[in-house]
Amino acid sequence: MLKQSIILAASLLASGHAFAVTEDSETFPDTISLSGVTVTAPYKTNVALTPLDVTVVSAEEINKSAESSLLPMLMHKVPGMFVSERGFAGYGVSGGAAGTVNIRGVGGGNKVLFMVDGQPVWAGLFGHSLPDTYVANGVESVEVVKGPSSLLYGSNAMGGSVNIKTKRHNAEGASGQARAMFGSFSTQKFNLSTGYRKGKFSMTMAGQLDRSNGNREGSEFWLANEYLQAQYAASSHWSFGANAEMTQTKANNPGTLQSPLLSMWTKVSRGTASINARNSYDNFHGGVQGFISWGKHRIDDGHAPDADPKDFLFNSTDYNMGFTIFETLNPWKDNDLSVGLDFLHWGGHSWNEMKADGKKTSDFKECENEVAGYVMMQQGFFADCLSVNGGVRLQHGSQYGNVWVPQAGVIFRPGEASHIKFSFGKGFRAPNLRELYMYAPANPDLKPEYLLNYELSYSQTLIDGRLHLGAALYYIDGKDMIQVQRIDGRPKNMNVGEFVNKGFELEAGFIANDDWSINANYAYLHTDNETLLYAPKNKLDAEINWTPGRFSFTLEESSVWSLQTGNPDAKESYALLNLRAAYTYGDRVPVTLFVKADNLTDHHYEIVYGCPMPGFTILGGVEFKF
Repeated sequence: MLKQSIILAASLLASGHAFAVTEDSETFPDTISLSGVTVTAPYKTNVALTPLDVTVVSAEEINKSAESSLLPMLMHKVPGMFVSERGFAGYGVSGGAAGTVNIRGVGGGNKVLFMVDGQPVWAGLFGHSLPDTYVANGVESVEVVKGPSSLLYGSNAMGGSVNIKTKRHNAEGASGQARAMFGSFSTQKFNLSTGYRKGKFSMTMAGQLDRSNGNREGSEFWLANEYLQAQYAASSHWSFGANAEMTQTKANNPGTLQSPLLSMWTKVSRGTASINARNSYDNFHGGVQGFISWGKHRIDDGHAPDADPKDFLFNSTDYNMGFTIFETLNPWKDNDLSVGLDFLHWGGHSWNEMKADGKKTSDFKECENEVAGYVMMQQGFFADCLSVNGGVRLQHGSQYGNVWVPQAGVIFRPGEASHIKFSFGKGFRAPNLRELYMYAPANPDLKPEYLLNYELSYSQTLIDGRLHLGAALYYIDGKDMIQVQRIDGRPKNMNVGEFVNKGFELEAGFIANDDWSINANYAYLHTDNETLLYAPKNKLDAEINWTPGRFSFTLEESSVWSLQTGNPDAKESYALLNLRAAYTYGDRVPVTLFVKADNLTDHHYEIVYGCPMPGFTILGGVEFKF
């Protein structure tokens, strides 16, 4: 299997994949259009002159994947990105949860920041990400920054950032789409999104419902998601918007094969809301955004088959609120000067509730404040053949004090369709409330974790935009990682950990004609942290697309080698083959019939030790556009 995967990787990388790059700086100053992918600037600045390594997946790619969750699709599309999974449906929270996102081996402990339209979305009490809430419905594109994004976004963007951009309704009148899916393990998935625009006002609504029995007894999962957004273009220079999103989930966890559990379940209710105002003038553009996210978790930790049920339920509430103000100026030719101010207030409350009488015990409540300012300058030379970027952020936390975050880089364009980038940057993650104040290892004197990242990348487009080749080298030096140490015979969280991650990534693709295309990406990671979980040494993802007429077929291959799952005796390696097929009929009201078949070879493997992944699965459905 290893030999076959290497041969496939070589053939795909030799073929390559092309993206026809065009740029319309007058109409879309922060956008580069690619075939099947739209690369949009990070929320606070223009990516065209920054040295950041950015991958953006479009709504077309998201829709074609037939996934209701964004994370499996992103793992396939983004080289160097890996997500832990424990079964067929749902990631869960609390003990035994999955959904850890690693980028280039950095990510455990919420070191990758997730955002929705630039709003940070993570649990304010325990500091972890919320993988079940990152749904595909109503999403226009997803922007993944590989490498530290702390200059723009501060803490938790240590290893990278993922910005989920929701759909805007741009056409006059109403339109939308609806989808229903059914398949293995009594799975049912439904979603609906619709939008309306009249003149300067537009709105978008979306809803999603997923339920599944899961691939193991006791792994049932249920999710509902609702989204509403409104936009008003007051003039050619100013626009205003607001959005709100709610997610409710219930996930059952049967434990591992080695330590099974009965009656382990989590109920989660999450919400986010924000308002924003944006301006756009000839020599400056920016905006202001105020936001809040909140959550309520109710958990039964379950019990071993030969043990008595626990007599309490764990409860927690948390919040994460703040605002950001940002502006990009163009003081002279080929220069962008970006400045911003961020404020964040986050915290939460947790307690145990006795099942017998509802009495609260183990009551905890705490909060933290963070304020930051940043400045970044981007300057082009020689008709933008050379661009230089540099910036710095100063962030102050009420618990940890001041943190300086520098970033610098250059972009060299030896030809119209080639780029060479070099960047240096710092990323950091502030300790969360659990690490500071909760449970036996708590240490209120913890300082932030940080890393230094060095990266060199090259991309080349050939044959009139039909062939694309890309490569990246990186070196990551992590310091002050929070680890549990024995101090005077007792466990205590300490800033003692260090790691070095280094590796390379390759991307390639080729558009043969209107019917055939092929693309692939490969990532190699070497780390000196032998206990690093869910970060494979080798990862290959490839796909072949064939679109004859109204039909569409995609054959996907995903291979992973040397993955640390938590198994003390061996690392995991596996190769999966997946198929997507669809047929669309009708022009005025298109109807698409589709099917997705995963793990065609029925391969048995684990990502989280003791939690077997499903074998062959199949889902089919229908989609209407109106």
